[in-house]
Amino acid sequence: MGGAEQEESFERFLKWAANLGISDCPTNLSHHSQKPTSCLGHSLTVSQFPDAGRRGLGAARDIKKGELVLRVPKSVLITRASLLKDEKLCSVVNYKTYSSLSPTQILAVCLLYEMGKGRSSWWYPYFMHLPRSYDILASFSEFEMQALQVDDAIWTTEKAVSKAKSEWKEANLLMEALKLKPQLLTFRAWVWASATISSRALHIPWDEAGCLCPVGDLFNYAAPGEESNDLENVEHLVNASSLEDTSLSNGETTDDLAGDQVDIRSERLTDGGFDENMAAYCFYARKNYKKGNQVLLGYGTYTNLELLEHYGFLLKENPNDKVFIPLEPSMYSFVSWPKYSMYIHQDGKPSFTLLSALRVWATPPNHRRSISHLAYSGSQLSADNEISVLKWMLKNCIVILNNLPTIIEEDSLLLSTIDEIENFHNPMELRKLLCASGGEVCAFLEGSDLQKGKNGSELMFSGKTKRVIERWRLAVQWRIRYKKILNDCISYCTETINSLSSQNISPMRTK
Repeated sequence: MGGAEQEESFERFLKWAANLGISDCPTNLSHHSQKPTSCLGHSLTVSQFPDAGRRGLGAARDIKKGELVLRVPKSVLITRASLLKDEKLCSVVNYKTYSSLSPTQILAVCLLYEMGKGRSSWWYPYFMHLPRSYDILASFSEFEMQALQVDDAIWTTEKAVSKAKSEWKEANLLMEALKLKPQLLTFRAWVWASATISSRALHIPWDEAGCLCPVGDLFNYAAPGEESNDLENVEHLVNASSLEDTSLSNGETTDDLAGDQVDIRSERLTDGGFDENMAAYCFYARKNYKKGNQVLLGYGTYTNLELLEHYGFLLKENPNDKVFIPLEPSMYSFVSWPKYSMYIHQDGKPSFTLLSALRVWATPPNHRRSISHLAYSGSQLSADNEISVLKWMLKNCIVILNNLPTIIEEDSLLLSTIDEIENFHNPMELRKLLCASGGEVCAFLEGSDLQKGKNGSELMFSGKTKRVIERWRLAVQWRIRYKKILNDCISYCTETINSLSSQNISPMRTK
């Protein structure tokens, strides 16, 4: 489908949505004598945002924080209940043989069944504009998995792939009983359905599998910039998953809220949720927006690896990203805080709990009991103690980086090469570029299915190869950000050690 055709198709989708009651107008403004031609235009507009690298929703006017900007009637939401109105589907799914399947597995099967109807599906205009593929971790091949380089990331990816395959095999009997088309029975189709749910489903109070929300899933992601998982900021912790809470988190801290006029809208603390009184899923502005600004939605607090796992993208600057460094087992015994709270922040600084644990560990055993209350309050115990802690952290960051097969500079060059690959049309020139790059690039070349065009001189990229390139790019981008955090931690530790050391010796110089 060409660009103009896609645009026309999308306009038809927005008109379809409007006719079903989806609207970006407040309730009292949405009643028109004529049928609406689009569900957007009053508060929101579909726009391209080059910096974000994708299409999103922009403000059609100045919008105030807390304003209702979009509502989607309950009747339009895609849920297990709405899909199971199909009698054939309902009779098979409700058979006791399949009672062991999870609600999410059932929703995935129902989604594939509905997709199999093609144009006869009531939701066909919506399905037409869903992505054809996703880059979540469960879709990664062995090549892309190894491109992550970091053991924890590779393990997380292996676990995601294994879980997806296990759930697919469990659901296979049901899919075969429904006589799904062969292409809808494949693992690739299952990953697509699972990823659609993982990346787009919103919480609803009556179904733990959530719902798909036409038009509501056009909002792009805004990372909660002020949130932290540190225990000293426990009052700011919010449920990270829109599928596990009764609303979407907006990521505001109490400091953010204090600066705003306290009214009903500023106290909302949500980006959206299902409103029983309106019988609709309602979305609210998370902050003030000027006309033309991109209107964003907070899905929750995620690291870049978690964003890749559940949504298939990552952020260049993610305030919630973190790096875990291995600690000796004995270190965990000094504090009661959970392991997941001990990490290095995106800016390279150690978390409160990691620093506290290391301060106790660096204290002689016979003094630990007497100073533990100071460490737990976040206080430095002494300059020497702090220097010992930072030296340990610096050394371990260097060890982690040295054990990885490439450095940031090499990864950046590789990323440039990946960006160039799709711009090459001459097979000989591309092969020359790839072979000169060596290593990882040669592995890609060996495993890819690059094809020559009909005239033998132009290069063709299959859809499969394009997807591999995109996931490879994401893996390299992820490891660059991982290494940057470690490098920033090394810089932070070095600067702080130098500062503390100079303070220690300055009195001696004055004598």
